[in-house]
Amino acid sequence: IQTTLHWEEPEANRSMLEEKLWQIKEPTDLVILPEMFTTGFSMDAEKLAEPMNLTTFKWMKQQAAQLNAVVTGSYIVKENNNFYNRLIWMQPDGNFYQYDKRHLFRMAGEHHVYASGDKRLVVELKGWKICPLICYDLRFPAWSRNRHLEYDLLLYIANWPEPRVGAWNALLQARAIENLCYVAGVNRVGEDGKGLYYSGDSALINPKGERVFHEKDKEVLHTETLSRNMLDSFREKFPAHLDADDFSINL
Repeated sequence: IQTTLHWEEPEANRSMLEEKLWQIKEPTDLVILPEMFTTGFSMDAEKLAEPMNLTTFKWMKQQAAQLNAVVTGSYIVKENNNFYNRLIWMQPDGNFYQYDKRHLFRMAGEHHVYASGDKRLVVELKGWKICPLICYDLRFPAWSRNRHLEYDLLLYIANWPEPRVGAWNALLQARAIENLCYVAGVNRVGEDGKGLYYSGDSALINPKGERVFHEKDKEVLHTETLSRNMLDSFREKFPAHLDADDFSINL
């Protein structure tokens, strides 16, 4: 779902997104919302943060159950006196996983407001292994490296402004090529409360680095079906992962 967002208005954004979710008619396994989908990319965590298991969490739980699909996106969470830009992976049965944004965007002061995550998440959905990450994480290939084909789909949710969209487009394709996987990037559109414009440029890239889908400058609900045969066949014909450098990350 590539959408505009109401600046720092969680209730308005939940209502708006709920209307969009009702428009989904075709069979769907996974619904992807942008980064900080309840507020836009705000540093006013003190005012906007929610504890876990409260309004937005319950909203995601309800939407996933009604759609019988996973719903994922990030919002501002307060936990143990820290604020997190936290992605929730909400399953239809009410079980969930979470990922806290690892790389905090210092150019906006995010590292002064939010605590950084230190654990990568890989989840399974209908035989697909999926690694969801957040926005600025896209610039750091070591964090997303698919060293032993740990995942099949790499997912980035974002509030990535239009002036830097060239990097967004190039890096989404690079991550797909180097990791022999599908990459989905879901960005917002429109102007935020700080006057920044977002062109969206949400995209799905196949393991060859080819765009399967790309849309900019407008709201869109788009559904794609991934090809398991294409992924497995390409990995078999071009097994570059067998020659990848092995390494570990010190946190």
